[in-house]
Amino acid sequence: MYTIVILLIAIVIIAGISASAVQQHKERKESQKREELSRQRAIINETENALTAAGQMPVSQQLIAILSRRIHNSMKQSLKQSPNSDLKQRLTDTTNSIKNIDIAEPAPDHSTFKLPENDKVIIKYIQAVKKLRVILRSEHGKGNITPKIFSIEDKSLERLQLRVNVETLNKRASDAMSGDMQGSARQYLEKAVGALKAHKPQDEYTSARITEFESKLDGLENAMKASNLAQVVAEKAKESGDIDQLFGPKKKW
Repeated sequence: MYTIVILLIAIVIIAGISASAVQQHKERKESQKREELSRQRAIINETENALTAAGQMPVSQQLIAILSRRIHNSMKQSLKQSPNSDLKQRLTDTTNSIKNIDIAEPAPDHSTFKLPENDKVIIKYIQAVKKLRVILRSEHGKGNITPKIFSIEDKSLERLQLRVNVETLNKRASDAMSGDMQGSARQYLEKAVGALKAHKPQDEYTSARITEFESKLDGLENAMKASNLAQVVAEKAKESGDIDQLFGPKKKW
């Protein structure tokens, strides 16, 4: 009798442990599913924002296709975790959109790039170019794009990033010169020249900008020398006037 009671108790305990283990496993799977959905949602949102920004930049249709396929892949992964009619429709729309992208279309010339007027917009522009390069490296790391395509697109974004940074420094230098802050203007131009010279290989843009900025630096150097000379002359004249006043004939009152 006691043996049966003990056996029944053991069975109940084992059943309870088993049920608890099954429940924990189920909860763990649900948690993992939520985490994966959250991760894919973050990828979709990040890439959609990058795609919107890319639409305002001189980038290739190849890059647009890479971003679109990244969104497409994340949507497929999300649907595997949780079927959703709205997401399924978005996936269909994205599929059709990718079909309409002509990756053979020549990339826009970076010379068409114009720096935004607003400083806040410029900062967002710089951040967007950096984000595009991060996404590109991620897709290359996953094997979603070939090394050749990665190299072409990354070099293109690198040149665009250089152009944005250099034109921003040039704008700040111009603003500093307008505010009679030659020292700050010189620092901005020297930084721009340094960035241009570090870029390999050199091209028409970098060569032309280096020549232009070095000419501006020479002009600033000459202007600062002239200003310093004028200041020295003025100080000497003032000093001479003070001495003449001290040792000159006394005025009669």
